[in-house]
Amino acid sequence: MAADPRAVLTRPAPAPDATVRYGEHPDQVADVRLPAGDHDAPPRPLVVVIHGGFWRAEYDRTHTGPLAADLAARGYPVAQLEYRRTGQPGGGWPGTFEDVANGIAALPRLVSTVVAGPPILLGHSAGGHLAIWYATTGAAVRGVVALAPVADLAEGYELDLDGGAVAALLGGGPEEVPERYVAADPTLRVPPQSPTVVIHGELDRQVPAEMSRRYAARARADGGDVTLIALPESEHFGLIDPLSSAWPRVTEALHSLH
Repeated sequence: MAADPRAVLTRPAPAPDATVRYGEHPDQVADVRLPAGDHDAPPRPLVVVIHGGFWRAEYDRTHTGPLAADLAARGYPVAQLEYRRTGQPGGGWPGTFEDVANGIAALPRLVSTVVAGPPILLGHSAGGHLAIWYATTGAAVRGVVALAPVADLAEGYELDLDGGAVAALLGGGPEEVPERYVAADPTLRVPPQSPTVVIHGELDRQVPAEMSRRYAARARADGGDVTLIALPESEHFGLIDPLSSAWPRVTEALHSLH
């Protein structure tokens, strides 16, 4: 792993093969990377990458370039989804959720020449939350890999993650906007029925690993197909770094879903 775990956030990556648009807003786009290797091989499911950054505008999809390039080199078609975020017009409730739902629904058609069946969602941190949330809506997905997800928004609000990130996303706390938490918080929703793998590093200082442990246990008790992989030597950013020791566990989880 790189000496500075955050180095992946600014590491350059090859340019995407294309950028597709699923809406009119400048952030309603996705960068597409086509699979490398044997072009006669059977098509794989599209991997939709949902980036983290506590839903805030200062973080965008570009920091997932290294992992997207790595997955394309492994033969996956990949789409790095962008969406409106807090701190910009239309971001937060409900725009962020509308963008994620509309974008994921549109992307298999926009990249239809190289994909097979429903997509796999790969989300990190806030993107992990959005990936699980989308899977709870009943929409068709082949599976979810959620990396250090903010899987409990009410707890994230109480912990004041990233200085009020959850309140900024939903416009207040659970007592102020309870209906938004019911709609947006994976912990309060019927768990995903599609296979969901949650991976969390025990050394994570951004999102506590205990949140994923509680979420996975609760989801399984409620009938969800949710598996937890805890990595004792990983922190928050190694999960999206192809150079880290955690990355093989991520690719293994992804491979298990198709």
